[in-house]
Amino acid sequence: MKNTLLSVYLGILIAYSGSLSANQKTIPLPIDYRLIRNALVEQIYTGANQTAHLWKDKGGCSLLDMSNPRIDGQQNLVRIVNDVHARIGTAMGGQCLTVLDWTGKLETFQRAVLENGGTVLRFPIDKAVAYDPGGQALRIDQLQDLLKRFAEPKLASVKLDLQEMRGDIEKTLAPVTTPENKAAVQALLSSLRFSEVKAGETGLSVKVAFEVPQANARTNKQPAPVFNESEMQQWNVAWQRWNASLFEAIDRAADDRVSSDVRDTLLETLLAAKSAFHKGLTSNDTSGGDPVRMFFNDSWDQVTPVLRTIAKDVPGAESLRFLTFITATDLLYELEAIGSPLGLDISSDGLRRLGRMLLVKQAGAN
Repeated sequence: MKNTLLSVYLGILIAYSGSLSANQKTIPLPIDYRLIRNALVEQIYTGANQTAHLWKDKGGCSLLDMSNPRIDGQQNLVRIVNDVHARIGTAMGGQCLTVLDWTGKLETFQRAVLENGGTVLRFPIDKAVAYDPGGQALRIDQLQDLLKRFAEPKLASVKLDLQEMRGDIEKTLAPVTTPENKAAVQALLSSLRFSEVKAGETGLSVKVAFEVPQANARTNKQPAPVFNESEMQQWNVAWQRWNASLFEAIDRAADDRVSSDVRDTLLETLLAAKSAFHKGLTSNDTSGGDPVRMFFNDSWDQVTPVLRTIAKDVPGAESLRFLTFITATDLLYELEAIGSPLGLDISSDGLRRLGRMLLVKQAGAN
């Protein structure tokens, strides 16, 4: 996903930067609990059938497993319910003698808090309750101790790290980052912080803060020439590859119905993008409006909820990459809206300049 044209093209915002006389802005970043669940599975539930093997004694007679996490929000807290299987036994005559075999559920209520200066979002536990399938509270001290020692710390260890997201954003921007503006790119990305987080019923309401430079005076540039036939052939090959990469990620989404809806919307958007970009690359005529700028102005608000849907339904680390992409693009879109302080040029001319940079880099990589 991070290699798609949309991601890279919007990255041009940071590609032409100047001085960093900064002031702070914030953008909303809603995070559905299904995405938090994906982070849980990626970090903790690494066993078969998404099971977290929390503890096992040396002889293998005693164990503690969690599985099937369900997440929602209650009273400004994140609520996680896990199925739990605990067995306590002892080795005797080369075999395990089971003393206790228990199945039930562990319900934790966890706060969403910001740490490390707002770069890390964690979920420490406020309250934990274990109960059997009949809803009766667990009253076995030995099991309560196991849950407290092994289950609760694991659940509290889950995090969303903006440092890791920042690295992915920088990789996304790398194709359009020149040596002259690399320091400015890193300075802007280093300023990213989670500034606020609230737990709702269906997801987290998060705000991301960042320092933006003031707009700089720019020298007039000569318009970039339109693409010739050879360049258009290379562009079309790259476009097909970007499309394939995008839909490969979508195909990994868990919910077929949602994926079908997402595919239809994205296909429509990509067809519009292909037409707008072709016009922008092959013609200097903007008498009816710049086709590239018109496409982005008309399409981003439509594409954003689709991408959020993908992020919720794509499994594992891929969902976090979608979140990173959305964060990066929302950031860039916000900066463009306040006056392109880093020299963003969402236009046909800007696309031609960027396109040539990408084709040169692509040729060098082959």
